[in-house]
Amino acid sequence: QVQLAASGGGLVQPGGSLRLSCAISSHSQLSTVGWFRQAPGKEREGVSCINEYIGTTYYADSVKGRFAISRDNDKTTLYLQMNSLKSEDTGTYICAASAGRFCSEELSASDFHLWGQGTQVTVSP
Repeated sequence: QVQLAASGGGLVQPGGSLRLSCAISSHSQLSTVGWFRQAPGKEREGVSCINEYIGTTYYADSVKGRFAISRDNDKTTLYLQMNSLKSEDTGTYICAASAGRFCSEELSASDFHLWGQGTQVTVSP
């Protein structure tokens, strides 16, 4: 069973940056990896993902131009570089993956079946 473990969250001021990491125990069978977030009282939303089949990345409109998803060469760590953070970026960030499904610009949670624990990001003065 593939295990995912997110880290790197914290408290940051508006306009600041954070880099989240997600350790992936085994990437060999994964077809898509990504990040979701959930704010208190709100539904989980897709932030960004990588479709491994076509090598394409997707971003939510709210983070385009500010966030960047990447992974290391052996694909055992997934990153989310977050710049120009805003208060509305506050939430629990969760890494996710799938073996057999492929994410798209819709960033649908139904395309993922492996979920890690979250890491808290708080953007506040």
